[in-house]
Amino acid sequence: MGGQALMARKMNYSARLPFTTEQVYEALRSRDYWDAIIEEMRKYSHNEMKTFDVKDSGIDITMLHTIPRTELPDIAQTVMKKDMIITRNIHYDAYSETTAGTYDASIPAGPGSLTGVVSLFPTDAGATLRTTSEAKVYLPFIGGKLEQLMLVNLVDLWRGEGEVTENYLKTKHA
Repeated sequence: MGGQALMARKMNYSARLPFTTEQVYEALRSRDYWDAIIEEMRKYSHNEMKTFDVKDSGIDITMLHTIPRTELPDIAQTVMKKDMIITRNIHYDAYSETTAGTYDASIPAGPGSLTGVVSLFPTDAGATLRTTSEAKVYLPFIGGKLEQLMLVNLVDLWRGEGEVTENYLKTKHA
């Protein structure tokens, strides 16, 4: 790398939920909730829960997402020679009025990184779960395009997870 400056691309996504932060956090602590997330994601590709650990100090989850190489955009297929297996680690701190968290997603031998911070905070209408993501791809010429592609696809992922979250909470607090 030397002194080469890397441009990272960032994106925010907010799921606004008509529930309290306590109700949302309680969902995040529930295995049923994460199973619902996995089930939703299986509509698109193979997904599985690797670890689910809830303690007083917080929540830690690891999921594996498999995207068949044939479903990757052409530009990504030039880099990835087999199915893309993404490991996503999620951490939420212990509950407080504004709960912080982090996530990262990695691909073995992948040419970049995807990291983010999560914040659950109260609003007048309920609670917001905001994810700020940062994509970095260490490839000349196509890196920026791949970063943009990652972030655009994340919007769809976060939107789907937001819908699952709202539907899950509606069934729990009907």
